[in-house]
Amino acid sequence: MNLSGKLLIAMPGMGDNRFSRSVIFICAHSEEGAMGLIVNKPAPELSFDGLLRQLDIAQSDHSRAIHIHFGGPVEHSRGFVLHSTDYDGEGATLKVDDRFGMTATLDILEAIAKGEGPQTSLLALGYAGWGPGQLEDEISRNGWLTCEATPELVFSDRNATKWAGALKTLGIDPLTLSAVAGRA
Repeated sequence: MNLSGKLLIAMPGMGDNRFSRSVIFICAHSEEGAMGLIVNKPAPELSFDGLLRQLDIAQSDHSRAIHIHFGGPVEHSRGFVLHSTDYDGEGATLKVDDRFGMTATLDILEAIAKGEGPQTSLLALGYAGWGPGQLEDEISRNGWLTCEATPELVFSDRNATKWAGALKTLGIDPLTLSAVAGRA
């Protein structure tokens, strides 16, 4: 199973409050583990302009503001930009698939500040990580559902509706989900 480029949707019975109603874009998944970014939990106390000032990155008149999210509980101070594939950070960009790339270097923030970065992007502080077999185990214990990721859903600024929107791509009404798992 390779979930790279897919979305994880937290089930109602998720025991970890940090992931309650989370939608996570999986950037990388292999036998060694998985890494993803929560795409529906904005960090409203942070602004892109403020972050650029803190990093001493100059903005041009063509700068695009991007949304900042809580990406997960690992390495909170590290930033990851999930973006469209029209940007390539010269060896620093992980091409997830034909629609998504992820870059974690200052070069992409500098490019966005100049208006030269990717057309669509979001910045996540921190990430969600799983060791070998851990994510597969959580999925088998009914912790997560998986679905296809679309740029429209991932990059939407309507964060409050992404969880229900991801469920709807599977034909699931969020009101019908139970926090209790069963086995047939």
